[in-house]
Amino acid sequence: MNSKSSQTEIDKLTPTEKRASLSLASIYSLRMLGLFMIFPVFSLYGQQLEDNTPLLIGLAIGAYGLTQAIFQIPFGMLSDKIGRKPVIVAGMLIFAAGSVVAAVSDSIYGVILGRIIQGSGAVAAAVMALAADLTREEHRLKIMATIGMSIGFAFAVAMVAGSILNEWIGVDGMFWLTAVFALLGVAVTLFWVPDAPKSFHRETEPVPEQFRTILKDRQLLRLDMGILILHMVLTATFLVIPIALVDEQHANLPSAEHWKIYLPVMLLAMGMMVPFIIIAESKRRMKEVFVGAISVVALAELGFWEFHDSIYGLTIFILVFFTAFNILEASLPSLVSKMSPTEAKGTAMGIYSTSQFLGAFFGGLIGGKLLGLYGINGVFLFAASAMLVWLLFALTMKSPRYLSTYVVKLGKIQEQDVLKATAGLTAIRGVAEAVVIPEDQAAYLKVELHALDKEGLLQLSEQYSHEK
Repeated sequence: MNSKSSQTEIDKLTPTEKRASLSLASIYSLRMLGLFMIFPVFSLYGQQLEDNTPLLIGLAIGAYGLTQAIFQIPFGMLSDKIGRKPVIVAGMLIFAAGSVVAAVSDSIYGVILGRIIQGSGAVAAAVMALAADLTREEHRLKIMATIGMSIGFAFAVAMVAGSILNEWIGVDGMFWLTAVFALLGVAVTLFWVPDAPKSFHRETEPVPEQFRTILKDRQLLRLDMGILILHMVLTATFLVIPIALVDEQHANLPSAEHWKIYLPVMLLAMGMMVPFIIIAESKRRMKEVFVGAISVVALAELGFWEFHDSIYGLTIFILVFFTAFNILEASLPSLVSKMSPTEAKGTAMGIYSTSQFLGAFFGGLIGGKLLGLYGINGVFLFAASAMLVWLLFALTMKSPRYLSTYVVKLGKIQEQDVLKATAGLTAIRGVAEAVVIPEDQAAYLKVELHALDKEGLLQLSEQYSHEK
């Protein structure tokens, strides 16, 4: 086989990889749909439940984030011991049980309990680990990007579908539907996701021994704080946006018609973000676009504060909010990948994800408390202030290196060969850094993807594999 045809084979996804990508993305999407369908309507539904207060309504929206944050890394580590699929199936069944508890509850406390149980079914880390098990190193970024896009798409669909389904089946019906989605996720796991021998992947899984190092990294801490604030602001904002939209004295838009705002806004926002992402990555203006998007979210929150009594003002600033939010949601994981140590991306991403879920919890808790004390304006001003605090930290962030994480299998490499292998890897075109971990039988690289000599990496990998 000549070099060109060999490279073509490397670049192609196998049928198993395609199946893994679609099936695992569908599991994520089904779960995200269930979690977020209630977002655009729950603050109105919660007012009909027994024992409700603004604080408890906010807690019900964000409660899943606390248990998700607590359990997602332990569930991922458990999947290393007992297997990915058993953990994913158990997590989806727990998620279904929480949905049923929320569906049958007439009290706000019952819904809070249901949301806590939902979050306890934390399968995110196990799904990502299984994706790594099922894909070759050279395609892992592509598969992870597919799963990431499915999450964004599911969120957009959930915002529109929640508004429509509320009129058809109500919020309790949506909780029942969420339980069905979870059971569909179990079926997908058992019958569609390919089987694979589990192995450990530092680029997708956390390593406990690395926690201290990552938590002391000020650049990564800025990003962890950023995703926490972003999801705190998202949750707090959409605790009160539905209330502002139905305000009879001002916007006066019935909840059954909220989809007429969310549908065009979501479509436009996804389209409007694309040029900025292209500029950030291809023109190497990541920090400028990133800081700009933070500023725009803060501006949107001030716009909500000033114009929440106008249907047109709310619509315009919801569009502004989601355009900038989508840019940040896409940029943050990329920045974590670029700034994390070569061999510690999995640990960095695990802490980042935990911060994201904690943000949702704090957004519901703080947003609900402020709604009860100061009304809608208090929540919007809090969200704007939080974004401005993040902006100050982001301005001092280092500009990222435009490198991606890449893994090369080396077989059973001996300690005395580490320096030689490292030198050989860094000599290959497109490789900026290489860390060889003998116990993993792999090297973890930082590379320029557009310039990377994949054929050279393959030849070196085969050389070491054949030597042993």
